[in-house]
Amino acid sequence: MLVKEVKRPGKKRLLIILALTIQALYGTSLCVFAQVQAQSQRRQSDATSSAQYVDLAGGMTADEAVAYALAHNAELQAVRKEIEAAQALVKQAGLRPNPMFDVSGSQMVNGRDYSLMASGTLPMELGGRRSARIRVAEREVEIREQMVADRERMLAGEIRAKFGEALAEILKLGFTEELLTTTRRGYRLVVARVVEGRTAPLEQNMVLVEVNRLRSMREMNEGKVQVAMLELRNLVGMNPDEPLRLKGDFTNLLERTLALDEATTRALNDRPDIMAARAMEKLAEVQIEQARAEGRADMSLTAGYQRMRSGFSLRGIDENGQLRPIDMAFNFLTFGATINLPVRNKNQGAIAAAVTNVEAAKLRREALELTARREVAVAYTRYDRAARAMEIFRVGVRDQANANLDVVRQTYEFGSKTLLDYIAEQRRFIEVETEFINSMLDTYQARVEMDRASASPGLIKR
Repeated sequence: MLVKEVKRPGKKRLLIILALTIQALYGTSLCVFAQVQAQSQRRQSDATSSAQYVDLAGGMTADEAVAYALAHNAELQAVRKEIEAAQALVKQAGLRPNPMFDVSGSQMVNGRDYSLMASGTLPMELGGRRSARIRVAEREVEIREQMVADRERMLAGEIRAKFGEALAEILKLGFTEELLTTTRRGYRLVVARVVEGRTAPLEQNMVLVEVNRLRSMREMNEGKVQVAMLELRNLVGMNPDEPLRLKGDFTNLLERTLALDEATTRALNDRPDIMAARAMEKLAEVQIEQARAEGRADMSLTAGYQRMRSGFSLRGIDENGQLRPIDMAFNFLTFGATINLPVRNKNQGAIAAAVTNVEAAKLRREALELTARREVAVAYTRYDRAARAMEIFRVGVRDQANANLDVVRQTYEFGSKTLLDYIAEQRRFIEVETEFINSMLDTYQARVEMDRASASPGLIKR
């Protein structure tokens, strides 16, 4: 009826009439082409590529991240300063006690008599006190060194695990971006088919929903990538705003490793926490010797000089028969020794406490060795199962799901399948790909945990 009312329709009015007709027939918006243009503009704002987090040429590898952390981590630097302090205490323990010098005197009130004394005392430190003190200080340095090495081991494991987590999130982001690009391309084709009248507008809306769902997934994935990168910066000792790009992948996850028995033996021999426990046991033993030395007899040598002047208010006859005042000066050389006799206090309580500490340190070391055995066994079991699951996913799930998606897509294009079938298969493929990335991450982290539990030299490459 509108067409009949327009006698001489212009080009602009004809386009409006055509748009109204399409809206009446299909119930779609008049802004089909505007939607396509808006999608193109949104693509420019959404296209923060995952490549900004990866640099295969100049990026930071996991080994470099560990090395950077060992050099810049503030906590490690603080503990290393404590080692320097402990080494200074070893030097202090080796120093002999200082001699003591004592000066005293007296003066008679309203008289000429006086006395002056000067003496020196030298502690001998008998009974092995000095050597026991040095050994205690050396054991404390060894403990601190092993504690630093253990902290480095744990930090290296944390950094490698977080590095793998960041890589996995970047892979998910890249996969989502690729899928989003493909879906957008399909959406443009569907829009063209709707405009041509070959496809119902409902399919356009369905594909648009899928595009927006993928855009939402991409935003969530990028947020996870940014959080993982911030946490990685914190671990390695970088500022949150410092640039960081990663270099690496999940290849060579199935390389041959040591047998379980060999890894357990290496853990018991080389793990810094176990070596620190053994150093604590040695410390407790030398503390027994120190307590016994403190309970033995000790001696201090004393030597001095004394001058005394004394007289009377009388006169006496000297050897020449002359009267002279009675006033004489006396010089004395003094010497002696002060001996500490451990008769009542032989340091029995300190010795008993040190013996008990040895037993406690031994029990802690045995418990830690048992824990190390368990950690190695758990890490190997987890790695073995994760590697098998990853391989099954790679061969029997992921490749097949990709092939299934290609088949459904082709059959949809030929008209044998509906759009709903294709979208459902694409969502299944997204779940499979996400689970496969998670499987690679589990295998990688299990490998890192295995290296950390067994104190593998590859954990920290100096």
